[in-house]
Amino acid sequence: MESQIPRSKSQLPIPDYQSSNSATLKVDRVTKRYGSGATEVTAVQEVSLTVAAGEIVLIRGPSGSGKTTLLSMLGALLKPTEGTIRLDGTTLSELAENRLPDIRLRQFGFIFQDFNLLSALTALENVALVAALAGAKGKEARKRAAGLMTDLGLKERLNFLPEKLSGGEKQRVAIARALVNDPAIILADEPTANLDSKIGHEIMRLLRRIAKEQNRSVVIVSHDQRIKDIADRVLWLEDGQFKEMVTMATDPVCGMAVEREKAAAQLELDGVTYYFCSRGCRAEFEAERRGQVVGDRLTLQVGRP
Repeated sequence: MESQIPRSKSQLPIPDYQSSNSATLKVDRVTKRYGSGATEVTAVQEVSLTVAAGEIVLIRGPSGSGKTTLLSMLGALLKPTEGTIRLDGTTLSELAENRLPDIRLRQFGFIFQDFNLLSALTALENVALVAALAGAKGKEARKRAAGLMTDLGLKERLNFLPEKLSGGEKQRVAIARALVNDPAIILADEPTANLDSKIGHEIMRLLRRIAKEQNRSVVIVSHDQRIKDIADRVLWLEDGQFKEMVTMATDPVCGMAVEREKAAAQLELDGVTYYFCSRGCRAEFEAERRGQVVGDRLTLQVGRP
């Protein structure tokens, strides 16, 4: 799907190189359970998914639907109870635990809702640390981090502590940290949740360009409906399973979110369809509208000469 977000003349810059580390992520009938017996909980159930290089996949769904658990399994932070996760020729779900940290460092870049920057380190040090953990020497790690951050418009913020950065700057530092080891896959958990509308749009454009211009796979978990405009595919996860996308509406009486397809009642009025969580809300809405009509008529009658 082509992005519907307008390109801004002041759009965030992007590192001008293509990833040498593209890969396809394949998930086959993955299930994750916690606990056992009467206390067993299934967070994700028989989910299958393929994400190609250069593709942006958005996973949406209600709170508690298993989105973060699934994202954690995709990034080798959690092992599935059943099923397989493959990154090209490597079956991640079968790797020994001691091999996973290196896979996470080199193959995955993580972007978090709360940025997760270390408060005692400067912006540059936050990014260079991840490069150093992957084996880069101190000077090389800092040079790589500084170049990447400069490309992302952070040249004047390299030596700032996180507390001195704006929300958008913190998220760009987080994106630089995610990119510093040239990963094949970017995994983003609510990347725009703590940003205002303008900065959120800039980060969305940046993520799309990272996918399309650098041929990286990007998987985003978010409640932010705007992100669907940059995604190639939008998937709906509910009760731990992928289901058909649902269209939500707001009950005009009680303000509850209602699935249009499952609304207890609906009413078409003056070319507008209203959806209700209960017949009681619909009745209250109709009574209120009748009262408005009667009031308008009385006003007209009183106003006549």
